[in-house]
Amino acid sequence: MYDGPLFFPVTPFGADGEVDPAVYAEHLESGIAAGPGAVFAACGTGEFHALAPDEHAVLVRTAVRVAAGRLPVFAGAGGPLPTARALARSAAEAGADGLLLMPPYLVRPPQSGLVAYTRQVAQAGGLPLIAYHRDTARLDVATAVEIARLPHVVGIKDGCGDLELLARMITAVETELRPSGKPFRFFNGLPTAEATAPAYRGIGVREYSSASFAFVPEIALAFHRALATGDEALVGRLLAAFYLPLVELRAAVPGYAVSLVKAGVRQRGRAVGGVRPPLTDPTPEHLDRLRVLVDAGLATLATLPESTDR
Repeated sequence: MYDGPLFFPVTPFGADGEVDPAVYAEHLESGIAAGPGAVFAACGTGEFHALAPDEHAVLVRTAVRVAAGRLPVFAGAGGPLPTARALARSAAEAGADGLLLMPPYLVRPPQSGLVAYTRQVAQAGGLPLIAYHRDTARLDVATAVEIARLPHVVGIKDGCGDLELLARMITAVETELRPSGKPFRFFNGLPTAEATAPAYRGIGVREYSSASFAFVPEIALAFHRALATGDEALVGRLLAAFYLPLVELRAAVPGYAVSLVKAGVRQRGRAVGGVRPPLTDPTPEHLDRLRVLVDAGLATLATLPESTDR
């Protein structure tokens, strides 16, 4: 489980603007065949924020069917509490293996409210749940410990990037759970997580979301392998050629963390359509820059020995 970059597929929309399950199945199959550690369907890169409940159900059912037990399928759940509970139940009914709990909408709740929110969604789905530490769901150390004690919660995904805080969370959670032996994981959930993966690895966080896996799985896998084997030279080359320029391009427009990924999937031949408002698709200039940096990343791989990049 999780032995590979975590795959966050995009959600394809057809010419009519509706979800296209057939294209989604093709996108999933090609990604799963490449060898990720898990699939996270209808989550951030999959435009969770822009999906109707019935569309969410179609995506999760399709992911479970295509995965066919080959690897875990986690589904996004979140938003207003009744919606989050309904999505958690729907994902369980569809056969999902777990949930990624997205932050609640708009309000910045107190820490006790985040615990109650997590507890109720976890109870509704009855599935292993990863809590997302970001935006309107920023946890302090004591809250992270309290959430980690909840029966169905199996991990925390960090989207804040405060490594000092995260290190304290990890230590406190591990100390709390050690007597029970409860398995628990922390995940790097920053956009373009490869850019920070070496730093996260330094405090013991090895799993990370790989948005790039959706459109350049060969680069994502080579980077993941290089990081795991301590090939610092290759990690540095891929950061310089691909990941750090992608971070720079991503920062050009809000929402590009999703829009660029979807554009990359389109550029590599999958008819997934554009993003739904309020996100916007990349400009022609930014699409050209995306092509250049993808070519640079692939060119870096082309210089490697066969045994290194395969």
